[in-house]
Amino acid sequence: MTTSRWDSRTAALIAATLASFLTAFTGSSINIALPVLGNEFSMDAILLSWVPTSFLLAAAIFLVPIGRFADIHGRKKVFAFGTAVFTTASLLAGLAPSAAVLIGARALQGIGGAMISGTGVAILTSVYSSEERGRVLGINVAAVYLGLSLGPPIGGMLTQWLGWRSIFFVTIPLGLVIIAFVLWRLDGEWAEARGESFDLFGSAIYALALVALMYGFSQLPDLVGAALIAAGAVGFIAFGLWELKHQSPVLNLRLFANNRTFTFSNLAALIHYSAVFAVSFLLSLYLQYIKGLPPQQAGLVLIFQPVVQFLFSPAAGRLSDRVEPRILASLGMMLTATGLFLLVFLSPATPLWAIVADLILLGFGYALFSSPNMNAIMGSVERKSYGVASGTLATMRLIGQMLSMGIATLLFALFLGRVEITPELYPLFSTSARAAFAVFAALCVIGVFASLARGDIRDTEK
Repeated sequence: MTTSRWDSRTAALIAATLASFLTAFTGSSINIALPVLGNEFSMDAILLSWVPTSFLLAAAIFLVPIGRFADIHGRKKVFAFGTAVFTTASLLAGLAPSAAVLIGARALQGIGGAMISGTGVAILTSVYSSEERGRVLGINVAAVYLGLSLGPPIGGMLTQWLGWRSIFFVTIPLGLVIIAFVLWRLDGEWAEARGESFDLFGSAIYALALVALMYGFSQLPDLVGAALIAAGAVGFIAFGLWELKHQSPVLNLRLFANNRTFTFSNLAALIHYSAVFAVSFLLSLYLQYIKGLPPQQAGLVLIFQPVVQFLFSPAAGRLSDRVEPRILASLGMMLTATGLFLLVFLSPATPLWAIVADLILLGFGYALFSSPNMNAIMGSVERKSYGVASGTLATMRLIGQMLSMGIATLLFALFLGRVEITPELYPLFSTSARAAFAVFAALCVIGVFASLARGDIRDTEK
């Protein structure tokens, strides 16, 4: 090896940060192009929703098994292969001749994204000391928020001037750069669970249960949705019983049973993502339907939250190296709850400056929660479980995102029904949106207690 340890650590940070930006940018930019996609492929609203949902579902299915697989066979190897899968899927999506091919390519991107998310944070945690971990994880989180911030304006510009396919094509060079960094600048390999067996049967149960649960939420309030959710719950019970008996489980449930910090930090993450993910979706509709803003102006209003998250996440991560993460994350959750509570009073007369101020508050709360919470999770497990811990946290994020959209969709169905939102229905839309914000605020209040209950990590640091 001729590359210095410093160079290798820097390469790990660059590769993981660029990959986090890549996946976030792709997801947020393609959402802007959905109306154009719908027109080109004659997709109805339900089919169109599968363009983002197929990615989320595939990523959620593979995250935990991929994290375990990487712990056994090597995180660097899985990370590089995942980036290659994601980049190849971008090419296929850009060349897609039909809606079915596009949705399939997005699902393949989700698998590649799972390989990236399930290993990138674990690699950073492996190469940086506990004293530096909060700082680098903060940088990694900031890259996600930067991708979310730049996605809508750049995606809109690319769609308008070069067509929606260009969104996928422009990400290919970045994917190749990441692969090059990993192969030629990142020394070593990390596989602390090498030699242990991989639980294929448990992974299959987990995947089927998750598909039933997440697809069931998309079908609510229909009876089939409730039946699928029930089947998913039964599947997770079966998965838990199987994993407790298996000598080398894909998800070590004893991490939850015997590790209070890990359990409550992941619960706090699940609650937080369930409460905040649908906010931008609801506000986007509010700004365009109720306030009458064109999409470009609505996007400029919404950009304040991810920009604040991007600016403050590195500082929050560094601060969590010195201040107990439990305190910082709980304060962040409290600020988020306050911002969501203020949105309950949203009306047609609410000035734009008040909405921007609230988004800034939400962004600051989000930044103060995410990096310290990630630091607490990764600091609560042994090195051989870094991949599983990283994959579990990413799974909490994806399930939370699906739950958040499920809550918003369920309230739409209850107040509006399955109809197009027309001007005469705007009052009912506003009522459903305010109800969603109230539910989200209540969730965050519960999340504050879950965050506080995790305990301190300084005495349990591995």
